Order: sequence, then C-alpha cells, then structure tokens
Amino acid sequence: MNLTKEMEQYALDTKEEVLQFMRDLSPIPAPSHHEEKRAEWVKGWMERNGAKGVFIDEALNVQWPVKDDGVSDMVVFMAHTDVVFPDTEPLPFSEDDEKMYCPGVGDDTARVATLLHAVRYFTQNKIEPETNILVVANSCEEGLGNLKGSRFIMDTYGKRVKALITVDGGFRSMVTTGVGSHRYRVTVKTEGGHSYGAFGNRNAIAYMASMIDTLYKMKVPAKEGTKTTYNVGVIEGGTSVNTICQEVSMLYEYRSDDRECLLTMKNMFEKVIEAYRAMGIEVEVELLGERPCNGDVPEDEFNALKEMVRKAGSEVLGLEIKEDSGSTDANYPLSLGVPAICIGGCTSGGTHTRSEWLLKSSLYDGVRFLLEILSNYFNI
Repeated sequence: MNLTKEMEQYALDTKEEVLQFMRDLSPIPAPSHHEEKRAEWVKGWMERNGAKGVFIDEALNVQWPVKDDGVSDMVVFMAHTDVVFPDTEPLPFSEDDEKMYCPGVGDDTARVATLLHAVRYFTQNKIEPETNILVVANSCEEGLGNLKGSRFIMDTYGKRVKALITVDGGFRSMVTTGVGSHRYRVTVKTEGGHSYGAFGNRNAIAYMASMIDTLYKMKVPAKEGTKTTYNVGVIEGGTSVNTICQEVSMLYEYRSDDRECLLTMKNMFEKVIEAYRAMGIEVEVELLGERPCNGDVPEDEFNALKEMVRKAGSEVLGLEIKEDSGSTDANYPLSLGVPAICIGGCTSGGTHTRSEWLLKSSLYDGVRFLLEILSNYFNI
C-alpha cells in the first residue's frame, strides 16, 4: 500500500473541510452547458488552496495543470461539475448526522470534492509528480452535454494523454467499457386541422405513435457478451383536444457497449425513418448527442491501469473492484484508444432524482482511495 502515515493523517484532518466543501458547492446550480457559477467557485477554491496556473477553458472546464511541460505525456484526472437537473436557482440542500441531501450531491459533486482534496495533499506538501498531471473539474458529462468537456480535453492535448481517470461512481466497480449511444429529436409534421371540420386530415400524433410502436418492435442485436437497449423518453406536441395534431416530437436513444451493435441500431433506425418518409410524412431528425464505444486500447497499458485500481480497492477499502460498462467521461478517450477508466469516490444513492443523497462518512474513504491512486504518479 502506498498510503503513508502522513496521508492517513491528512485524510482524517480534512474530514470537516470536505464536508464544508460539499455544503458550499452542492447548492450551486450547474445544468450542462451552464456550469459557469460552479466553475468560478471551483477555480477560486483551487487558487485559495495554492493551485497555480488554474484557468477555465472555452468548454467551461476548470483546468489545474499540476505539472505540465507542454511536451511530454500526461495523466488526466477529472470529475464533472454539471448535474442532470435544469435548475438555475440554488439547489435545495439539507443534511442530518448521516447523510447530505441535494440534487446532484453524489453525481458528481462529491467526487469533485474527494478528488480535489486528494490532489491538494501532494501540492501542499510539494511532492513532485513523476509525469505531467492535469486535474480537471469538467463540464457537460450529463445527458445532452454530450461529453463536451471530456472531448475538449482530449482534442486539446491529443496523443500526450497516456491515461485518463475520471471519478464518477461507487467504490465497488470501475467502468472500463464505454457504452455508446445516439440520441435524437424526431419531429413528425402533418397538415392537421379542426377535429370536426377537418376530420380525415392526417394526425401527427397517430403517425408518431405508429413510428414508436415500430421502433419498439425492433429486435436488438443478439451478439454474445454485449448489451444493447433503446428508449423513447419524451413526447411533446399537439394544440388542444379538438385539434388534429399538426406537429409532434419525441426524444429517442439507443445504446450499446459494442460498436458493431451500435451501427446495427443506427441502420435500423434510419430505415424506419425512411419508411415513414416514403408514406409522404414529413419527418425531421436532429442528432442531439453521440457517445462512442471503446476503440483499440493497448491491452498491456489498460490492464496495468485496471490492476492499479483493483490493488487500491483491495488495500485501502478492503473491496474487490469489478469491471463494468457505462456511459461516462471515459467514453471519448477510450474511443481514441487511450486507456481510460471511471472509478468511485463516495457512496451515494437516488442518483438523478431530487431525493439524491450522500453518505457523509464515505467522503473520508473517497479521499483515502484517491490518495492511493494518485500516489502512483508522484515521487513519494
């Protein structure tokens, strides 16, 4: 185990600081693409705690170059600042002796807290990294954020990134397989009209209902060892009970942890759309988000990254950390062939609901776990 007595003491000494960090940051609204307030707060916290060269980039990522010579390979650590909720007013925060409650308190506010406090240990103690280290409080992980923050980091630093670790989940699993997805807004338009006077005119709702029924009758690819899903999540349209609907839209997505299966779903979706257009129905399709699956990741380097996380989980937390699939900020680097992994930083529940909660005591373990992970990249 790499954790020193000094690190263990640091984790103990910062318990209350981490809790106060949560009290301050959790209420700040941060819908995807509008993380400005959180970004400014996080930047200020970094600077108050001795971080040098911190800046907010055009994607609203807060970048902290712990060490960057501008040329050599780097390791990126990140946790996202956006939450899934659209609120622009302060989010409701409360706590009791055991838990904190707030929309987004676990996903991913708590992981930002544990990551930044773990990194601070090394910088405050002037412990030099063995490689370039970039720490990012990134934007746009949730929903239609479409991984904007992660994409910006990878597109900016490119082949210099030799590994990326994002903190966004529970302790018992690590996401090593990116679940790709395509998300669309589909709009059907017809002539519509008065429900009595124009009876017989085509109703956009009827055609959309038929289209959804067709999409739900599709069989997902049956490829062994893979999982593929689809979903219609939102339907909007119509004018009144006595109006033949002229326009209706839906939000539709399909997902898979396999590139070939994702392509199969795309082909099937496009054929359904073309079939309805062939009926003379006006159908508009807008791609809202596209998340990729794994690319060709170097096996030896990827296995070494996984083993490092397993070892930290076993030695620090006493847990067996298992591999899993998911849609995280690791998707984009994985698609580029960069070893990337999503690990845990706390224990929380009610994710993506307004009753989301965080187990306060888990923040201590989160800091210790990340101290162990980070220590592999510092001269200790």
